[in-house]
Amino acid sequence: MAAPSFFSACRQSDVRQTEAVADRQIVPVLDVDSVTTLISDSGVVRYRISSPRWQIYDKAEPSYWEFVQGIYLEEFDETLRVQASLRSDYAKYLDKEERWELNGHVHALNEQGETFDTEMLIWDQKTERVFSDSAITITRDSSIIQGVGFESNQTMTNYTILNPTGYFTVDE
Repeated sequence: MAAPSFFSACRQSDVRQTEAVADRQIVPVLDVDSVTTLISDSGVVRYRISSPRWQIYDKAEPSYWEFVQGIYLEEFDETLRVQASLRSDYAKYLDKEERWELNGHVHALNEQGETFDTEMLIWDQKTERVFSDSAITITRDSSIIQGVGFESNQTMTNYTILNPTGYFTVDE
């Protein structure tokens, strides 16, 4: 009786794929389609994050989360009513720095009902600041303010437009 024989072949494309898997800096530890997650603080649900695709690169330098098909975030009050929201076409979260970089049709709604539209927004959670160097439009009940450059607290309720334009009313 003859011993069984096994043959194996390796194509060049297989070798490249294996090399890519070995380099954990460019391969996500998590790659999820159509995800929604809730984030709580002291047992109270505070945020909901939804994205068509979420990737976590834990071995990259620096490590980060990437939302290549966009992100939608809602903030809840104590009664689970949406008090603020944020949406963008692309997002990157630098987890060690606690910094969000949002790009492409960024749209935010604050708890006062004001909307913010820009192409780029940075949210630094450590300093609790939000800022942008891009053009921004803020829509309020009675006015629309436009400008270039923006700084705010993280709830986007106390903000400054660095180079404002547009029509708005001023209380004397």
